[in-house]
Amino acid sequence: MRVSLFPLLFLLLPLAEIAGFVVVGKQVGALATVGLVIASTLAGSILLRYQGLGAMNKVRSAVEAGRDPGLQLANSAMGVLAAILLIIPGFITSIIGLLVLLPPVRALFWRLVGRRVVVAGQFGGGQFSRGGFRREQDDHTIDLDSEDFRRNGKPDENSPWRRLPDE
Repeated sequence: MRVSLFPLLFLLLPLAEIAGFVVVGKQVGALATVGLVIASTLAGSILLRYQGLGAMNKVRSAVEAGRDPGLQLANSAMGVLAAILLIIPGFITSIIGLLVLLPPVRALFWRLVGRRVVVAGQFGGGQFSRGGFRREQDDHTIDLDSEDFRRNGKPDENSPWRRLPDE
């Protein structure tokens, strides 16, 4: 029977954070401890806003260049994770959040997990997979040249294009 470590971690992390408050409070004082927690929360909030704004721009530029956006998505996700860890009050989560911000830690994570990540999705009317960006055909689109189309005021009742059946 496999036991998940998540409930144990969920119970032990707050106890470890309280112990961290006590240890840091003894070293620097209560007011400085509260100041550090507030500074960490503000830094995390600013980082979260910055990561949210820049993430889609990085992914879009990778897709437009025909590259795999997996690395940009992973870096953005790790930045958001680091920001959330900084926002959570406590020194252990803040230290982990600061570690996640370091480029060597991100590179190590991508080396360990990157081979298992498959990015497949639709971006801008096309589909991207590890093979590259390709345009997807839409069955509901009728492509006409300018000389094939004319508008004379009312629709032609005998035209086969007046109404397409829904699929």
